[in-house]
Amino acid sequence: MDIEKIKQRFGILGNSASLHRAIDIAFQVAPTDLSVLISGESGTGKEVFPKIIHKFSTRKHGKYIAVNCGAIPEGTIDSELFGHEKGAFTGATDHRKGYFEVADKGTIFLDEVGELPLPTQVRLLRVLETGEFIKVGSSLVQKTEVRIIAATNLDIPKAINDNKFREDLYYRLNSVPINILPLRERNQDVYLLFRKFAYDFAERYRMPAVKLNEEARLVLEKYRWPGNVRQLKNITEQISVIEQNRDISADTMRKYLPNKQMPKLPALYNKSIDEKTFANEREILYQVLFDMKKNMNDMGNDMNDLKKLVHEIIENGTEKINLTDEYSNTIKNIQNDFQSKPSVNETIDIKPVEEHNVEDTEIYVEESLSIVDKEIELIKKALKKHNGKRKNAAFDLGISERTLYRKIKEYDI
Repeated sequence: MDIEKIKQRFGILGNSASLHRAIDIAFQVAPTDLSVLISGESGTGKEVFPKIIHKFSTRKHGKYIAVNCGAIPEGTIDSELFGHEKGAFTGATDHRKGYFEVADKGTIFLDEVGELPLPTQVRLLRVLETGEFIKVGSSLVQKTEVRIIAATNLDIPKAINDNKFREDLYYRLNSVPINILPLRERNQDVYLLFRKFAYDFAERYRMPAVKLNEEARLVLEKYRWPGNVRQLKNITEQISVIEQNRDISADTMRKYLPNKQMPKLPALYNKSIDEKTFANEREILYQVLFDMKKNMNDMGNDMNDLKKLVHEIIENGTEKINLTDEYSNTIKNIQNDFQSKPSVNETIDIKPVEEHNVEDTEIYVEESLSIVDKEIELIKKALKKHNGKRKNAAFDLGISERTLYRKIKEYDI
């Protein structure tokens, strides 16, 4: 059959050699029962070619079912494809025929086949090899005679290397490969498609069709079209509806094309990271966080010790205070911390005390906002209130006795 007649029958636009080659392969393979795998980017029009194969096959009077594998939840995909028995799972209130049973003697088009989960891929491989399948919840083997055509926009060899697609299934599906090139690699078809879409939208919305000047046409053809034909159709519809002037200039066209300078999302680093390396890096991160917390807790403890010292000075004066090594070390630690970490939220101004005259001592201690300090303070108050009875103190604090015991041990109270 003439390729131009096939294009007209199925509404295919384009004159590139790669497009004609794909149509010719689809027409030649149609009378056979070979499986066909159609590959190409999203939006290139892969869904047209299974229809060509079915209509020119001996199964043209049988069922043709198109299944979007990526749109069916993983938990129900087996039921959709192969059917299920009553009571096979929650909600299975009746028997159900799957697509492979319904399409017996016909054709099934599995769009986005690369999205199938691995267990379903095993079931599909069995259908391809033996024509047999088993319903979900059944032990009865059933037969089907179905022509399978699959399509994907994934890099299947890469998915095989990543253990996301079975290699044996790939070779069974790929008996005859058909590759649809992206629109950027057949830019001679871009203007032709634009004109067709423009006239279609003009007829739909009852308005004159938009037209491009020469500069706008060059802008259109030089654009890379990452969304392919689908994106081109969408932009043509936007221009047709929004623009009052039906003669489109290059500047107007650029307004509707995504800015090449627009910020891109962060790309994922493709290099695989082994679990051992990741675990080591994670342990290092945890250790750093632990050390930071420990240092802050140590500083908090030093500040608490200094507060105790200050209060004793206020009550007893300096002569009655025995500056033990612990207090001396505490003061040294605080001095060092203030020299190296001046941002600590503790302000202490101590002036010398003379002859026990508290009025000559100016002391300002900023209240600690540390949750840990407040928790320790509340635990101590509760224990003091109940004379050390942990059960009553825990009840007063609103925590369990076991939790209180753990915190006493943790904070060394």
